Amino acid sequence: MTDLTRTAVTATAHCLTGCAIGEVAGLAIGTAMGLGDARTIALAVTLAFLFGYAFTLVPLIRSGLGGRAAVRIALAADTVSIAVMEIVDNAVMLSVPGAMDAGLAEPLFWGALAFALGVAFVVALPVNRWLIARGRGHAVAHHHHPQGA
Repeated sequence: MTDLTRTAVTATAHCLTGCAIGEVAGLAIGTAMGLGDARTIALAVTLAFLFGYAFTLVPLIRSGLGGRAAVRIALAADTVSIAVMEIVDNAVMLSVPGAMDAGLAEPLFWGALAFALGVAFVVALPVNRWLIARGRGHAVAHHHHPQGA
């Protein structure tokens, strides 16, 4: 595996972590509250962006970067990746028959969500690799991380 691909895999896994936390929380809350699909997805997307950005912001701020600069870098580093993941993840969830209507105790809900997140990772990986190769995406934040990760 090339260094570029390894960096893209790490960046995509990093993004997936934040997105998955927000997505799982949003879909679980929306499902538990009986919200419709549109409201549930809006909540999940909002939380995915918040957690995704937070996962980048915290290390940047810990590295000594000021708040405004850290926010600008997080927006530049993560917006495209999170957007791709959220579009794919929610499209998959909506395309699996009954997934959005399944209860939290039903394997269909969790199976569809795990599958959707996996597909989102696979689709976002080449996007992140392309961005990093051009000095964009995660590459913007890369040199600010203490270990260079």
